[in-house]
Amino acid sequence: MSTHQPSTTLRDVIGLDNQPPKLGDSILIMIDFQNTYRTGVMALEGSEEALAAAARLLERARATSTPVIHIVNDGGENTPYDIRSHIGAISDEVAPESGEAVVVKQFPNSFHLTELTETLTNLGAAPGSGKDLVMGGFMTHMCVNYTSQGAFNLGYRPTVVAETTATRALATHNGTVLPASTLQAATLTTITDLFGTVVPTVDTLLT
Repeated sequence: MSTHQPSTTLRDVIGLDNQPPKLGDSILIMIDFQNTYRTGVMALEGSEEALAAAARLLERARATSTPVIHIVNDGGENTPYDIRSHIGAISDEVAPESGEAVVVKQFPNSFHLTELTETLTNLGAAPGSGKDLVMGGFMTHMCVNYTSQGAFNLGYRPTVVAETTATRALATHNGTVLPASTLQAATLTTITDLFGTVVPTVDTLLT
């Protein structure tokens, strides 16, 4: 019988810290902020608002000299993820600046078969270090989710900034439509159950 009360999270069960980090003590990972998600078949609900929030987050990171790593998904030529064309490029609002690393991936987990672990290690954040990684990006239920899981599995402390993420409505197994907002909420809840912390807005993340 449901009591409408939340269960204890796995993080609380095993005694993990739920305190969000300071941005200035972290490394910022910007996941797949590509034009892919702003128009056409892969357009996300709330992508423009999320991108604007991500631009604010990136601005604050640069102001505090927080290291920034940009992730970009390469789906190959003539796809919505063609990084050689405008559709697959990182959006101008959050484009990398000189000295900021860009890691190319082909799987939802940004750590899988990429140079992300090596890039973090070169920044003094080797696997198992417990380094705080602040994340935002597209899509909430896919690459943000699986990158936070990958970070957790490697001994990092991921924190997702919710307003910098967005996703899309999908059909469920029984043929109903799962709204984008519901899928986003479920995904962020999954992350907070074990993989990391979630802060609602850029403004709630201390610098």
